[in-house]
Amino acid sequence: MTILVIGATGTIGSAICDSLESEHDVIRVARTSGDIRVDIESPESIRDMYEEAGSFDAVASAAGNAAFNPLDELSEDDFGLSIQSKLMGQVNLVRYGLPYLDNPRQGSFTLVSGILSQHPMPGSAAISMVNAGIEGFIRAAALDTPDGVRVNAVSPPWVSETLEEMGEDPSDGVPAAVVAKAYADSITGSASGEVLDPRDYA
Repeated sequence: MTILVIGATGTIGSAICDSLESEHDVIRVARTSGDIRVDIESPESIRDMYEEAGSFDAVASAAGNAAFNPLDELSEDDFGLSIQSKLMGQVNLVRYGLPYLDNPRQGSFTLVSGILSQHPMPGSAAISMVNAGIEGFIRAAALDTPDGVRVNAVSPPWVSETLEEMGEDPSDGVPAAVVAKAYADSITGSASGEVLDPRDYA
C-alpha cells in the first residue's frame, strides 16, 4: 500500500511514518522537507503534490495550523489562518486527492482534528471551531465519496511528547506512537465517517 503522510516531520507525523513503513510504501510529505513538499494552505501546492506523488492508496494528515488566543485577542487573520490551514487545507487534501487514488473505488483519507473540538478550554475558540469543522466534514464527505473510499479523522488528546516539550507532565497525555495506532486502524480498517480517539488504543 502506498501512503502519503502529510506533516511527516512533526511529532505525530513522524510516529505515523515509523508505524507504517515496515509494511507499506510511505511517502513523507512536509512543508520544508521530506520526499515531497507541500503547503496545505495553498490549493495549488496541494495539486502539485498529488501530481508529483502520482497514484496512492491512502492519505494520512497530521498537518494544519490554528491560532490559540483568548477570544477578544483573536483577529480576523487568526481566524483566517485557522480556517485556511487546518480546516480547508485538509478538506482540500480530500477534494483534490480523490482522482489520484490507485483504485478509484478504494482507498482512504485520514485527517486530524483534536480533543478541543469536544472539550474546549479558554483560548481555544479558533482551534475548537476548525477541529469541529473537520469532524463534521469527514462525516458528510464519507457519504459522498465513491463506494469503498473511506474518510475518517483522528482526534488526538494532548500528546505526551508535546507536554514534555512544554515542561508539563507527559503522563497527562498519550504518546505519539499510540496516536499512530489510531491512524493505522483508520488506514487499514473498514471505518468511514468516524472520529477515532487514540485513547481507545492506549
